[in-house]
Amino acid sequence: MSVKAAKHARELLLKEYRGMLSTHSKAMPGFPFGSVVPYCLDAQGCPLLLISRIAQHTHNLRQDAKCSLLVGERGAEDVQAVGRHTLLAEARQLHDQGAIEAAAARYYRYFPESRNYHRSHDFDFWMLAPVRWRYIGGFGAIHWLDRVALSNPFAGENERGMLEHMNRDHASAIAHYVALAGLPTQVPAELVGVDSEGFHLRIGRSVYWLAFAASCHAPDEVRQAFVSLAHAAVWPTGGAVSA
Repeated sequence: MSVKAAKHARELLLKEYRGMLSTHSKAMPGFPFGSVVPYCLDAQGCPLLLISRIAQHTHNLRQDAKCSLLVGERGAEDVQAVGRHTLLAEARQLHDQGAIEAAAARYYRYFPESRNYHRSHDFDFWMLAPVRWRYIGGFGAIHWLDRVALSNPFAGENERGMLEHMNRDHASAIAHYVALAGLPTQVPAELVGVDSEGFHLRIGRSVYWLAFAASCHAPDEVRQAFVSLAHAAVWPTGGAVSA
């Protein structure tokens, strides 16, 4: 397995937050059924979905949990020359109350508007358990990968503490990251996620992932990465900007 290809595949999964979910049609047996779904990554680095009980793809998943999620780079002039990958997975609905609460806390940070329709309609959280990945990084860069997802070492209290501290006390630093990365500045950005390889900002209803210059494995390393970015005049080499 290519470690580099797995990293690129994971970065693509991080920087996008919507994909094409393909399920086995219940109404039309033998045919695939595609639908667009938003997602964020759970503590294990797996796609987390919030889907309606009456949606066709939910009926399909209840009959056959095998599915795939196609994620590609948006805004590309030539879609065959940029990265995209297909996650082959088994969908699992969350039933444990603790798992549901953790999923809700994470998902609502990325998609706060989902609180309303989750409360007023019958929606449930599902996660996609990876089976295999097919990553294409451009012409000729084609890989079958068995491991791409990476657990978030900060998920839970550590991450929540980082987010609350940065959003409460360092709004000017966050604004600097936005300007440094060339992201939209019409509305203030909010830090909504931190992982070992980067962090997510929500600006309006859009989500952007910015990569750290180097992986962080402890809270002190994350703090130092944020301090370094706050004093940077240009985006650091090795820190990819993904929108």
